[in-house]
This record gives sequence, structure tokens and C-alpha cells, in this order.
Amino acid sequence: MSNATSQRILARIFKANADYSASRNISMYIQDGELEHLIDELEEKFRGVLDSLIIDQKNDPNSKGTARRLAKMYINELMAGRYTPAPDATSFPNVGKRAYHGMLVVRSEIKSMCSHHHQIVDGICYIGIIPGEKVIGLSKYTRLSQHCARRGTLQEELSNDIADVIQEATESEDVAIYIQAEHGCCTNRGIMAFNSLTQTAVLRGEFRNADVKKEYYDNIMLQSSYSCR
Repeated sequence: MSNATSQRILARIFKANADYSASRNISMYIQDGELEHLIDELEEKFRGVLDSLIIDQKNDPNSKGTARRLAKMYINELMAGRYTPAPDATSFPNVGKRAYHGMLVVRSEIKSMCSHHHQIVDGICYIGIIPGEKVIGLSKYTRLSQHCARRGTLQEELSNDIADVIQEATESEDVAIYIQAEHGCCTNRGIMAFNSLTQTAVLRGEFRNADVKKEYYDNIMLQSSYSCR
């Protein structure tokens, strides 16, 4: 099998002079039906990797079909945020007597992948926002954050990416992102730090104000204690 599918997609990316880093979404350059062909192409490459690892893919029942499973996992799960469009974030007006201009904090579970070692990053994202003239459905905060996370990325970069998409979806300048995560690249290899946690925070707009920042972190503490019940 040739690399025709990936090369066609790359040609469109090069023509647009677009960034195709592991953390970028490239779905706009993928045409209908090409993802399945990309999985076929990737399956062949994974067979080669398993061959180089000297794994018997013909006679080992646990390794039969592993190349296909790996290819589907990367495209449809681990890095799905690269290959699929962002979810629609339906918005609703937030004006008039019933408008809400207090703080909203949404707790979202996220799974990502370190682009250095392709190890799982498993964590919690707390999305803070002070709404402007429109709001989005509560589930959309989680959908958007998970779409950003399902790529090869770094936690620092992911924090900014989630803040960007939430700002774009809500048109609010007052956004905060706090992520606490465990990194497989620290627990499964290298230092083997089994209780290692990494925390990152992005504070924009009013969240840089000391009182607003305190309220945000107080909300995170409350949600953390509730989730431990």
C-alpha cells in the first residue's frame, strides 16, 4: 500500500501553508472517506513497527489484529481531536432581566497524549467563565475541552488551546482554565514518579483580579471536595 492518502492530505496542508503540529486540528484538509484510508495506511506502518519489535503477528493470538487496533485507536480515539471537526457549540442569548453575569465553573475530565513519548495524560480541567451576552450549553464546555485534549500536546499548550476555544465559543474575555493531570511519561517511564501531578493555570480578563481569582480557586476546592465523596 502506498502513502497516497497521507500525501494527498499533506499536499493540501502545504498549499495552505498551515501548521500541522501534533496539537493542531487538520480536519479541514481531510475529505470524505479519507480517514478510513488513512487507518489502512497506518495499519501497514504499525505492522512494520511490530515486525521491528520482533513480535509474531501470525501465530501470537494476542498480537493478531493489533496493528489494525492501534491504527483505529490513534485516529478515532487518542488523536481524534486532530482529524475531526470541533463540536458545534450552540449559543443562547444572555441578556435582559434573567441574564447571568456571575461566575460559572465547569469540571471536565480530560484525556490527552504527550507528544514527546505518546503516553496518556489523564486529568481534570476546571473551566471558569464570566458570561457576556451569550452562553453555551454546559455539556459543550466538556466537549470542547475534550476535543482539544484528544491530540498530541503538552499540558501548558493544552491549557491555552482550551482557553482559546472557550473564548471563541462564548465571546467572553473573562476565561480561566486550571488543569491537574497525571502524565504517563512520568509514571510509566523515566523517573517512574507514580504520584506525580502537574498543574497549569491560564487566567484571562477579570480572572486576573485578585478577588475573582480567589473565588475561582475556592470553587475548584469546593468541586474537588464534592468529587471525593
